[in-house]
Amino acid sequence: MDRTTVGVTLFGLLFIWATAAPTEKKQGVDIYSYHINSTIHSRYAITVITSRVENRLSESKEVHFQVKIPKNAFISKFRITIDGKTYDGVVQDKEEAQQQYSQAVSRGESAEKTSSVGRTLEEFKTSVMVGASSKVTFELTYEELLIRRLGKYQLLINVQPMQPVADLKIDVAIYESSKICFLEATDASDLEFGYGLTTTKSDKVAWVDFYPTRQQQTSCDNICGKNGLNTDLIITYDVERPNSAGEIKASDSFFVHFSAPTDIKRIPINVVFVIDQSGSMSGRKIIQTRWALLKILDDFAVDDHFGLITFNNRVDVWKPELVQATKTNLESARSFVRQILDQGDTDINAAVLRGVEMLNKHSQDRSASILILLTDGMPNTGETDTTRIQANVKEAIGGKFPFYCLGFGFDVKLDFLEKMALENNGFARRIYEGSDAYLQLQGFYKEVATPLLTNVKLNYTGAVNLTQTRFSQYYKGSEIVVAGQLTNTLETETTGTSKSSKVTYKHSTKKSTGVLLQDTYIRRLWGFLTVKQLLMKEKILNGQEKEAARKEAIDLSLKYTFVTPLTSMVVIKPQEQDVQVAQKPKEKERVNGAENHDSSGTSGPTLFVPPPPPPRPAPRLADPFYIGTHVRFLISSTGQQKPLCYDQPAPLNYRLLTDSSSDYFMKGKLLGHGFQETVFDFKANYHLKLSTKNIRYYDGLNDLTFLWEQEPTERHTDSVSLILKDNEMDITMGTIRVVFLRHKKNGEFFLWPDVKLQPNANIQGIFGKANLQYEELPGSVIKIGHEQVKATWSTATDYRRSSAPVLGCWLVPYESVLPGRLSNFILV
Repeated sequence: MDRTTVGVTLFGLLFIWATAAPTEKKQGVDIYSYHINSTIHSRYAITVITSRVENRLSESKEVHFQVKIPKNAFISKFRITIDGKTYDGVVQDKEEAQQQYSQAVSRGESAEKTSSVGRTLEEFKTSVMVGASSKVTFELTYEELLIRRLGKYQLLINVQPMQPVADLKIDVAIYESSKICFLEATDASDLEFGYGLTTTKSDKVAWVDFYPTRQQQTSCDNICGKNGLNTDLIITYDVERPNSAGEIKASDSFFVHFSAPTDIKRIPINVVFVIDQSGSMSGRKIIQTRWALLKILDDFAVDDHFGLITFNNRVDVWKPELVQATKTNLESARSFVRQILDQGDTDINAAVLRGVEMLNKHSQDRSASILILLTDGMPNTGETDTTRIQANVKEAIGGKFPFYCLGFGFDVKLDFLEKMALENNGFARRIYEGSDAYLQLQGFYKEVATPLLTNVKLNYTGAVNLTQTRFSQYYKGSEIVVAGQLTNTLETETTGTSKSSKVTYKHSTKKSTGVLLQDTYIRRLWGFLTVKQLLMKEKILNGQEKEAARKEAIDLSLKYTFVTPLTSMVVIKPQEQDVQVAQKPKEKERVNGAENHDSSGTSGPTLFVPPPPPPRPAPRLADPFYIGTHVRFLISSTGQQKPLCYDQPAPLNYRLLTDSSSDYFMKGKLLGHGFQETVFDFKANYHLKLSTKNIRYYDGLNDLTFLWEQEPTERHTDSVSLILKDNEMDITMGTIRVVFLRHKKNGEFFLWPDVKLQPNANIQGIFGKANLQYEELPGSVIKIGHEQVKATWSTATDYRRSSAPVLGCWLVPYESVLPGRLSNFILV
């Protein structure tokens, strides 16, 4: 080969090379060894992924190394060994790395940027040209501090070598100074591996080994295939806590203090939920939100107090003051939640300030207050300046209680929510759209639902350079972690307010001067935690304080070789001077309708990402004029009246039927002669998707696929009934029955619904009115309600029948027969 070409991507990873090699098929490239080794010392995990690959062909071949790492982690080392030479990455200030990138671009070398963010993982990719019958070794190291949530630590290791591997080994070693009381290893589908996995545990040490054979990597259920394993190995564990004052580890003049007292009674909570019900929350978002709130209401204790606020362009309060979680109040709250509907704009400022006002008016004595905001968009009415909103909220709360912000989906500006939460002792979290969104919401609430202490302060003598030492609240199942540098004998004092009184815990330990190789992790843990907290401070500070936090974060990142949002890892190949720049990504968001993956400011071409659908238009007083094709709908009339028909604009996605009382939602994509796809959601657990090719059904446990024209099939539960016969699908969910027929016209298939039963008068959507009564006036005028419209005698095909007969009908404007403005039923 003439020249070795190296390209690296890590979400914001930039590729720069002087020559570009074509991408070929993977044939002839063998990953003969793939090892993942993770070592955990007192919650601090260092994971090394090593992949050894051989090009067995007689010509050069592009070889790929692709892994996923936890978002909370920092890459600390990356190395490529090829042709007997090793190329190490060097961490630099991002601006310095950018200069090398810009110089490469100015020389005419290609430059690309890509990014791909999942819920908990970031993707790292590397490609390198390997000569005939040659080998390459990739080695990636990342580090993370495991966070205790709901009483467990979790280590997640993605296992996806991209092909079956003869030598595949995952080794995890856990070393704790307290007894390990719980250990479990599962895969992402929550099923324990039935092969190649062993767990061993002594008092303070545990091992997890996963050595699947090549055959096992292709023959297991769900997570295996011709490309080998594709799963996440999830290891959860916890330790005993015999000392309420906590656990201290010290070495190399550094210490870490873990505090998680359990001998305290739960503090009653005062919580206000501020729920976005604007138009952009339509469909699954609002259904999942209602479902989550109903579940959360079940978790309240009788001595808790709570309030519910919904908002769009106006603020609606369930009760003007917080009320006790009595049986009567909870039942009333459930009725309120079931009636939450989506419509209007988004006034975040007024809604949050109202929530603060309610909490401030309520007695805080012997209780803990929490404010929770759930929104899926940006403020577009009332106060819309995000900086002023943040200032208003911070002033109103005044540090009295934490504020948590949950951003639903990718239309929300998470940076705005994150700063607002951090300024008020809380945090922001994205809720990902999907069938488990309500579980994400419920899971978050469980983390903060059991406060044990408020106003927690940790004081230390004999130590400097401490990480955060003050916490507004401490919750059951979590853990407070403080690290610092020792100057003398360490004495600690932890104080806080419990349900009944103030509590104090004391602890002391001698300064350790000995340096054991395996104990250098305490120094790195301190560096990791300090950088994390400096990055959070940098987001909320201004002026010189912001610059000081930024500089300190950069200096520590360079010292500990962490790839952070402020640093980059540069791989410089000797002689040829090819440059690759690896950057810590920002989580993708939508900006002006397009996905924004990284704000590094780099120039040069980027990999093309298809733009997502445009944002939902703001509500209007009248419907816009839709240009495009139309599909003719028939609507039955009462008595012996002739049917009405109207032309519906297409192609568009429509809300077809919704029933808030039963969490029922049906939507459809109108295209061509009818619907190309329809989706049902019912009680959050049930999900049904009909396309012209097949039918997918998920009931919370089973994921089934049916084919049109297959043998007659029936599936029944207590509240759902599915009957498939040939090209007809009979669907009953709760009290609503709809029959879908599959038709074919001009060689194309399409779907059409026939609503058979909808006893609830509150059902909304395009098919919200099953029948319509009108009066026929002279001159081809139709009177519907109080409105008179000009009609034309026409025809329409009745696709609600398998025979699809052509019927005569009065053609009227769609505005006259729809139960509301058309824009109310359009989904994007």
